[in-house]
Amino acid sequence: MPQNLNLKLLFHLIILSLLGVKLSYAQYPTVRERIQHLQDFDEKFLHYGYFFGFNEFGYKIEYVRDYSGSTILKGRGLPDINIVKNFGFNVGLIGDMRINKFLNLRFEPGLYYSQRDFIYPKATPGLVTDQDYLREIKSTYIHLPFLVKFSSERINNFRPFLVGGISTSFNLSSNDKNKDDNSNNVFRVINQTYNYEIGFGIDFYLPYFKFSPSIRGVFSIDNEIIQDNDPTSPWTSNIDKLFSQGLIINFTFE
Repeated sequence: MPQNLNLKLLFHLIILSLLGVKLSYAQYPTVRERIQHLQDFDEKFLHYGYFFGFNEFGYKIEYVRDYSGSTILKGRGLPDINIVKNFGFNVGLIGDMRINKFLNLRFEPGLYYSQRDFIYPKATPGLVTDQDYLREIKSTYIHLPFLVKFSSERINNFRPFLVGGISTSFNLSSNDKNKDDNSNNVFRVINQTYNYEIGFGIDFYLPYFKFSPSIRGVFSIDNEIIQDNDPTSPWTSNIDKLFSQGLIINFTFE
């Protein structure tokens, strides 16, 4: 399904990165040594930094049992809800604690802004105007990830790494306390979610700081949908569960 494309893309990129690391090790004996910057940087027990970047969040939708998607012949006979993903931005801080040569614990609190648009099928009963068919879901997250960073051997001035862990997100735009619902153009989701994350990146050691681009997937494990007051609402009655899925690109400076 379209909601799983980011997950598949991320896993493919991780596999490619692991192959790249393997090839780097295979060629390591022939790599010409260069002047290494920040030679003692990774020996610090604690260090700090900041990041900024971009994101693309979507939703994984699980429909009610009698809803009909594109691959089901019975039920209500409706196609899937179309989710339009928009690029957002992220900014935050980094705290890193060294465990050993290859392992670090990281806390990366940040502010994430994103927007997803729901476009409902034309055949959905109860929808009349163009405004009815569109719901813009804007989210402003306080995102708190606790991550484990697994680094390879350093090769001159770069070092590939994998990162994974858990996180919690507080959605400041959730509308969870709002008594209005989609009948008043208010789409509601829960305020807090728990997630798991996985990704990879490369540390580049520059003369005065370490620069690390990375890509990471974020996957919610909580059902986020808040049903409308009307149990037959055309906007929420067809949705059983709703899970955020995001692709994050960060540029860190430490």
